[in-house]
Amino acid sequence: MICKDRVVIVTGAGRGLGRAHALEFARQGAKVVVNDLGVSLSGEGGSDAPAQRVVEEIRALGGEAVAEGSDIATDAGAQRLVATALETFGRLDVLVNNAGFLRDRMLVNLSEEEWDAVMRVHLKGHFLPLKHAGLHWRAESKAGRRPDARVINTSSGAGLLGSVGQGNYSAAKAGIVGLTLVASAELGRYGVTVNAIAPAARTRMTEQVFAATMAAPEEGAFDAMAPENVSPLVAWLGSAESKDVTGRVFEVEGGRICVMEGFRHGPSTDRGARWDAAELGPEIGGLLKEAARSEPVYGA
Repeated sequence: MICKDRVVIVTGAGRGLGRAHALEFARQGAKVVVNDLGVSLSGEGGSDAPAQRVVEEIRALGGEAVAEGSDIATDAGAQRLVATALETFGRLDVLVNNAGFLRDRMLVNLSEEEWDAVMRVHLKGHFLPLKHAGLHWRAESKAGRRPDARVINTSSGAGLLGSVGQGNYSAAKAGIVGLTLVASAELGRYGVTVNAIAPAARTRMTEQVFAATMAAPEEGAFDAMAPENVSPLVAWLGSAESKDVTGRVFEVEGGRICVMEGFRHGPSTDRGARWDAAELGPEIGGLLKEAARSEPVYGA
């Protein structure tokens, strides 16, 4: 019960990872706002049924939850989402940004609409809930009620290393890492930590890939690709115990957790004056020999 009485918003919580997160938070004693539009894998249609089913599952566990169907990629929708938590449970302690869908294409086949749609739901859909939750926590801090708040964003290995056929998704997920770092620096003064996860699990977004590359686990064996494997880390990051952890990205898959190390200053040279372009070949070659090798792009 490491999240007892904490109030948690999970976006995209009707299925897959979001559902697993919502249920894990409930098991850990949290009150959960289950946000989901009930759209298809490509972001079309909509239904309140997935969110309501998760609410019923949480209540069956003895927990408290409310379904919320706002479009979190709109300013008004994100504002309503935060307001729902405050009006229903009287507070907000944790925001888990998880909602997303796919529009996969090779770059030369990727349409402007497919680019914009993925950027909207992933990147804008992280920014706007984060903004409105941050506004609430800033106001609380200024009123002398310092929060002990948490944000957990959802990036991806595609955002950290790239993924062939997913230029839009990879760019959005890389942007979420940058947003996480900035939010961590800006919101820390108000008692808010901000971290990100890069999960690998079997969901609607990945089931075809895993079905093609991995055999199903034998009955009774550990299912490394079950989305429930990711959620204990998310719940811990949402708990009071994680107060000293911020600005980090964790890759999580099965029973493995890895602290990802992104861009950092590596080998350098400084001649103290402007370079001549013709001189740079040997210099850059020398720096690259000293630098760590890049990890391969997924699918390359």
